[in-house]
Amino acid sequence: MSEAGSGSLLARARPLMLARGLAAVLTFCIPLALARAFPQAEYGTYKLLVLVSQTLYYVLPVGMAQSLYYFLPRARLRRPYLMQTLSFLALAGLVSMAGIWLGRFTLARLLNNQDLPRFALELGIYTLGLVGSMPLEVSQTARGRTVRAAWIYIASDALKALAMTLPALLGFGLDGVMAGMAGFALLRLAATWMVLLRGEDGPLFDAAGLREQLGYALPYGAAMAVAVPQFYFHQFVVSSRLDAATFAIYAVGIFQLPIIDLIYTPTSEVLMVRIAELEGEGRSPAAAAVFREATLRLAKLFLPLVAFLVATAPEFITALFTPRYLGSVPIFRVVTLGVVFACLPVDGVLRARGETRHIFKSYVVKAAVNIPLVLLGVVHLGMMGAVLAWLVAEAVGKLVLALRLPRALGIPLRELLPLVALARTTGGALLGLGGVFAARALLGPTTPPLMLLAVAAPLYACGYWAGLVLLGAELPFRVGLWRRAARIP
Repeated sequence: MSEAGSGSLLARARPLMLARGLAAVLTFCIPLALARAFPQAEYGTYKLLVLVSQTLYYVLPVGMAQSLYYFLPRARLRRPYLMQTLSFLALAGLVSMAGIWLGRFTLARLLNNQDLPRFALELGIYTLGLVGSMPLEVSQTARGRTVRAAWIYIASDALKALAMTLPALLGFGLDGVMAGMAGFALLRLAATWMVLLRGEDGPLFDAAGLREQLGYALPYGAAMAVAVPQFYFHQFVVSSRLDAATFAIYAVGIFQLPIIDLIYTPTSEVLMVRIAELEGEGRSPAAAAVFREATLRLAKLFLPLVAFLVATAPEFITALFTPRYLGSVPIFRVVTLGVVFACLPVDGVLRARGETRHIFKSYVVKAAVNIPLVLLGVVHLGMMGAVLAWLVAEAVGKLVLALRLPRALGIPLRELLPLVALARTTGGALLGLGGVFAARALLGPTTPPLMLLAVAAPLYACGYWAGLVLLGAELPFRVGLWRRAARIP
């Protein structure tokens, strides 16, 4: 029996959720430390190196690691699937490393940063290690070892945070940080090979199993090959037209709190599971009520957060990244507005209904909108044009998914959205801004940003709560997707 035993779904998932939360905190600290330790141009170069690595990390594995979620629980002999995945990802990592090294001068010219070739070897090793070790936590979760997976998440991210920040704090600069990143990735890769194959029986490879695994993974890989480059496209274009110091301003501006994903992803996953349970019980029409509940739950968390961050953006950016990055404030405000789209977990519904082809189509539509808009936006409006184009593309992508909901759930779109409740929540979020204005008036313009945020946050929360009461909205903590979904008639 797995570690999870016979506990409920959320009980099994809780260690991973807690571990991801702690890992997010550790990861959150890395850019804050490096932004303070590096000169602005050096920080811009660091962010560009990470951007290149992230793009390759999400595209090249083509879903092989994720396929373990499907095959390991069903396989009688797991060793072939593990070895096939490790071998494929090692090859993908070597391809990425070779591509970075051989194309280092072309990359530097295209991205307008002549420092990139200097770090090509470390960047290649780092990407190889990350890609090759992608199945480490996945394999443990797929085998039901969620507690072990949680500890791996925590240990890995703690080591990563040390490897990336300690060299900078000790004065070794970006050279030291890149060396630390490469060393961390190699250690993680070695640990992955040792952990995954330990205690497993069976042949190393299974030709039929490999074909089946590739058949499952490649459609996911095709979706990532479209989704990831278009999502990062605006950053590459901004980098190609501006120097490293200015790109650092843009990179700070597009910063998002990790709490967004920590809330959205579990909600979407639980939504998928609940819809599947309702189908199994012959109560498919009740899925619409679950979707409405999830939407309202997310809105009551995200809408006030968006309003607060937009209003306090100057203090927020200064407190986290120092006054050097105040130029990031307008970009940060635009990116924060994009969090509003996370109120609609439409992708979870479509996955639960088997509408994955439509999700792929939405990626294609987003790319078709995003690429020309970014190119035009940068030419005419600079950095602001790029981020506005990204926001428009995100809105179009969410709309394309939402328009599929009536078919997936069998209910008109206007009946799927709790429009009145959303309007009241929006009103409450806007009324809460009175707390921010009151904090500024009470403390004055010379107040340290962190102190103003500490005072403004509880005042905003009180104003938001009062606004909900005044407008007759349901209070946030009375909204519970998992609790109420179980009682849907």
